[in-house]
Amino acid sequence: MMSVEGPFIAAIIARLVDPKFNLAAYGVAFSFALIVEAPVIMMMTASTSLVKDYTSLRKLRQYTWILNGSITMAMLILIIPKIFFFLTIDLIGLPENVAGLTHVGTIILLPWPAAIGFRRFYQGVLIRNHATRRVAYGTVIRLVSMGSTALGLFIFTKLPGVYIGTAALSAGVTMEALSTRIMVNHILHRLRNASALEVEQEAPLSFSFINKFYFPLALTSMLTLGVHPLITFFMGKSNMALESLAVLPVVTSFVFLFRGIGLSFQEAAITMLGVNKENDRVVYKFAAILGVILASALIVTAITPLSKLWFSKVSGLSAELTGLALTPILIMGIFPASTVLIAMQRAILVKSGRTSPITNATIIEVLTIISVLYIGIIHLSAIGVVAAASAFLSGRLAANAYLYYKTR
Repeated sequence: MMSVEGPFIAAIIARLVDPKFNLAAYGVAFSFALIVEAPVIMMMTASTSLVKDYTSLRKLRQYTWILNGSITMAMLILIIPKIFFFLTIDLIGLPENVAGLTHVGTIILLPWPAAIGFRRFYQGVLIRNHATRRVAYGTVIRLVSMGSTALGLFIFTKLPGVYIGTAALSAGVTMEALSTRIMVNHILHRLRNASALEVEQEAPLSFSFINKFYFPLALTSMLTLGVHPLITFFMGKSNMALESLAVLPVVTSFVFLFRGIGLSFQEAAITMLGVNKENDRVVYKFAAILGVILASALIVTAITPLSKLWFSKVSGLSAELTGLALTPILIMGIFPASTVLIAMQRAILVKSGRTSPITNATIIEVLTIISVLYIGIIHLSAIGVVAAASAFLSGRLAANAYLYYKTR
């Protein structure tokens, strides 16, 4: 359901004034928000693994609040005009009008990182306690809030598209965070009562243990999401730079429609692995079938008129931008399968308490992405969005290969 969010917002922006500028600004603002939220993105994995009683929940919740405060402060520093325009104009090379739109869009996204950390912590508690439907209910609330905000601003205001898109995102994640907190309340009561009754409990979590467990996971997401500004930097120096910046968020949102299910599989696998070997074999088989189905669906869509129909009619891109989007989609055809694979590989390592190889794999992925971008754009003069798609796929396959060695 979350994968619907990106295409919907892109379709709204594409139907407003100056779609090329606003899509580019939205893509850059969203990239900044992603890198700021990176330290908390793995909190769902951590709470799924570590919250075993009320004492561990309280300790990890305190840790989450500290992280949330830190990333909000980082966001506040980022939006200081001198710092922001140095990054966007001097380093990335955005036109001044696009940088101005991006700045306001990033300010509107200020609630985004902390809301993500808050709701992912409680979503992990829901998953740990087999209340996964409540995670889905929260996502429905997020989509309804996001969609109603976007449509309301689209119909009743004349705001630029990037303002509408970022306001819709902020409204959606804030409502999802609040609803998730309400839905987890009965589990918190149960854990609190069980904690009061139990005489013997496991050794309580300490911040040092959480740091040792979580730091590689946080570093993994920071590296993964931190590469987005680098991609923006390289695309700003590529052939068809502005067009590529406008098309990339539409392309990645479309691919996310197919790979989003694979991302969701990681926490499910952590919960189900290790009960017995027979269960493990079923989980592996399910992952293989899921990866093949998702990749096949994306490839079929990419090689048929469905892709052109999506980008021109649904996303509302011009004929020029639609043509530019088709090649990157085809390049990323097997990306959903690689997403399922890496979710399975990470789940195996998290379940065994070995999180450092996950970070090593991400370092390999990021270095591969940067290398492919450098070669493609600087030396081969490739179109920016095509080079970015090639880099994404190459980096992920390199990480898959390393983790295969570590998990076999």
